[in-house]
Amino acid sequence: MKKILVLHTGGTIAMQENEETGGVTTGDSNPVQQWNTLVSEDYDIVSDDFLQLPSPHITPSHMLKLFHHMNERLQDTKAEGVVITHGTDTLEETAYLLDLLHTMELPVVLTGAMRSSDEVGSDGPHNFITAVRTAASEKAKGMGVLIVMNDEIHTAKNATKTHASNVATFQSPQYGPIGLITKREIFFHHQPLQREHFHAEKMDKKVLLIKTYAGLEGDVFQHLISQPLDGVVIEALGQGNVPPALMEPVQSLIDHRIPVVLVTRCFSGVVQDIYSYQGGGRTLKEAGVIFTNGLNGPKARLKLMAALENHLSRETLRKCFERF
Repeated sequence: MKKILVLHTGGTIAMQENEETGGVTTGDSNPVQQWNTLVSEDYDIVSDDFLQLPSPHITPSHMLKLFHHMNERLQDTKAEGVVITHGTDTLEETAYLLDLLHTMELPVVLTGAMRSSDEVGSDGPHNFITAVRTAASEKAKGMGVLIVMNDEIHTAKNATKTHASNVATFQSPQYGPIGLITKREIFFHHQPLQREHFHAEKMDKKVLLIKTYAGLEGDVFQHLISQPLDGVVIEALGQGNVPPALMEPVQSLIDHRIPVVLVTRCFSGVVQDIYSYQGGGRTLKEAGVIFTNGLNGPKARLKLMAALENHLSRETLRKCFERF
């Protein structure tokens, strides 16, 4: 029997509806612990209640502590795979940061639920079972940190929450899942070509994420970046364009050696230096803005935070963001 380490962090998968108020929240006990019996005949489960937090309460510091706790427990237990239960709102962010930090071949799988444990049609038990099966699969080794929901396997880098309430919320726009799960098999139909890793002792760099919109005023943008910052990520329009009023404050950030990273606010596609009008991608690239290939805003922010912990040169920072 393979030994699987299961770490619980809270979220809807561990919540129940309050009979009096109707609100969904955490209770005195974690219902997911009861589900160990669903897989205990096939796997040796070691289970920890590491956190009991709604995922909007999770911070990068929590994610880093989770990573260190996972490694400590792996040494103690000699487990051969890891499952982490997590709230879905920030699950993709925790998964991605873990993927940047996790250097072992050993499978790490995150899962959650869109319906609370006592709701009719709860997806939690099934997602938990399939996550354990995936973490125990030899095929999952070396695939990086994975997200398993709704019988699909996604990479942490590409998966994102696409629906506020649907159980099929996790999708990988443009790339699709890398595998699927049936009653009898774990199938992988492709795998990541490359992975990258960072070492981080802290995750406390001040990196701001700003979404652009039509008519975004320069003074509003200036106000947002007026606090002490270590970096800025901009979710740009289309292929990487911003309102012209942002050019001057963006240039000021770069002149003060504060890295500015550009992503598109579109679901699919990448930013490119195509348009040469004021605020167009080409003018931003010429100003020194760092372009990224395919990451969404929240993940680019975490990557920049981790990269800044490694004191990378400006050129190395640019290259690591331009890689697919």
